[in-house]
Amino acid sequence: MTVETYWNHNVHYHPLVLDAVPDGCRTALDVGCGDGLLAAKLATRVESVTGVDRSAEMIRLAGKRDAGNVTLIEGDYLDGALLGEGSYDFVSAVAVIHHAPFDDAIDRLVSLLAPGGRLVIVGMAFNHTPLDWVISGCGVPASRLNALLRGGKRAPAGMPVEDSPMHWGEVRQSTAHLLPGRRYRRRLLWRYTAVWDKPR
Repeated sequence: MTVETYWNHNVHYHPLVLDAVPDGCRTALDVGCGDGLLAAKLATRVESVTGVDRSAEMIRLAGKRDAGNVTLIEGDYLDGALLGEGSYDFVSAVAVIHHAPFDDAIDRLVSLLAPGGRLVIVGMAFNHTPLDWVISGCGVPASRLNALLRGGKRAPAGMPVEDSPMHWGEVRQSTAHLLPGRRYRRRLLWRYTAVWDKPR
């Protein structure tokens, strides 16, 4: 299956998410799946993919993608009745957890993972210290170059957008507390990644 694609700051980190999919992964969940781009990519590596988004318009757009092993659900992943706990070998959340209280979002993502499953978060935060501003400034030329080479920063019309209420230091500390042993890294294009394996 060929996946129709485009580029923006979130899509830039899709390869990192895909590289983190464990060998033999059977079930994956893409939280806040938007127009289904990442879910369709995951479907080339995973037996069964579920994409969930609370935006009816995003689910409609995702449904236009030809990915036979992707199930789309309109709703809020925080709803305990919507998705089965411990059902997924792999859970991805790209630019979505800051739309909810941070601790609640992390707790819910962890609960959805099967024992031994892997969680990958690509998140956002705001600048708080002079060093934060310096690092963010370094991302400007990289962003402009990527936009030039890849056709500009585009996102689906109607995609819900919200700023993070947490700064980089708060996110780093909170993920360390809530996800012991997580592999955290601040990324150049105004994102961080946290990868965590749930104990068996």
